[in-house]
Amino acid sequence: MEKLFDLTGKTAVVTGAGGVLCGEMAKALAKAGAKVAALDLIEDTAKKVADEINKNDGSAIAVKCSVLDKKQLENVKETIIGKLGEIDILINGAGGNKKEATTSDALAFFDLPTDAIRACFDLNIIGTILPCQVFGKVMAQAKKGVILNISSMNAFRPLTKICGYSAAKAALSNFTQWLAVHINQNYSKDIRVNAIAPGFFLTEQNRFLLTDEKTGQLTPRGKTIIEHTPMGRFGQPCDLTGTMLWLVSDAAKFVTGIVVPVDGGFSAFSGV
Repeated sequence: MEKLFDLTGKTAVVTGAGGVLCGEMAKALAKAGAKVAALDLIEDTAKKVADEINKNDGSAIAVKCSVLDKKQLENVKETIIGKLGEIDILINGAGGNKKEATTSDALAFFDLPTDAIRACFDLNIIGTILPCQVFGKVMAQAKKGVILNISSMNAFRPLTKICGYSAAKAALSNFTQWLAVHINQNYSKDIRVNAIAPGFFLTEQNRFLLTDEKTGQLTPRGKTIIEHTPMGRFGQPCDLTGTMLWLVSDAAKFVTGIVVPVDGGFSAFSGV
């Protein structure tokens, strides 16, 4: 069983690695034996993750990078290959919502700025497609590799208010399935493309939408989420790592083109 999940000798690229969820994934990859390139637009957060990996006898480098800049991604690719070797795993974790693309009492759907909606799509879709082009090409040339995208429960069941983000993540799930087929049909049967759709996890982005900043108590939106999550809690970052390790390892070598919910049962509950 250990061999099935062993990533020794593999090189993994993680975008958005400075975030709570992808930082945890990067550390789990290192514990499984992979060399990790932690990419983030904010270099300090990526460095913090890489430093922790290296202090715990892992191997990691931190790289400042915009997933919306293909030329920068190409340069980063050469750096990673030069320091860590050929790229075997890509986790596309960079993404997020934009406040201005979210409806509220003060901002009606009809008045959502086009630029804000476009920014959601750019970050979540273009910010996934470009790394797939750059790092996926390395895999296509090597005829092997694994790509894992980070979708969202919003792709299955769109949430109120977050118009741009929900639509962008639905597109990301669709792209995941498309790319899985395209890669197998045109480049290699040994390259897999899948996605994880996290349910509700407390991150720096949503923490004070779901909990009160002063009291720590659940907000009305947070209460609704918990009431609709059969397991009765928010996810913890470590709740994603088992599914992630399964999908990037040989344990899932006949699995491609799927989007796996990790949501405490949210997607199974109708509310009744």
